[in-house]
Amino acid sequence: MIKLVRIDHRLLHGQVAFAWTKSLGTNCILIANDEVAKDNLRMSALRMAAPSGVKLVIKNMEDSITALNSGVTDKYHLMIILESIKDADELTKQVPSIKNVNLGGVKTEEGKKQISMAVFVSPEEIQRLQDMNQRGIAVEVKMVPEDKGQDVMDLIK
Repeated sequence: MIKLVRIDHRLLHGQVAFAWTKSLGTNCILIANDEVAKDNLRMSALRMAAPSGVKLVIKNMEDSITALNSGVTDKYHLMIILESIKDADELTKQVPSIKNVNLGGVKTEEGKKQISMAVFVSPEEIQRLQDMNQRGIAVEVKMVPEDKGQDVMDLIK
């Protein structure tokens, strides 16, 4: 059962590892990312950040989509973490059961505008968020479970 799909450029860190897993009762975290799945050093660092008692799985996007659609992940209270809006757009196109995405952190870069404290978006990312919205995917900006969520469509106007 997917409890949360979160976009966070930092992937797994204290806020995600402890606040969200505790709040949601998560017992498994799936990091879906092509680059991390090929990088043993990053995978090792992420494994150290995982809370005890929570299974951490790191897969590339294709293998993540296959696993999510096969039902093999249904036995878990699953949190999926993605590094980018692009990855979330692709995942939601391929996994029809995902209807909600949490937007937690997107780093600042040249040409991006700030829409919340920790979210900076490019014109391409705005288009992807609009496309997701048109497909019925609700995207909410929310840093921690205690925050009041904000509809991303209200923030990108």
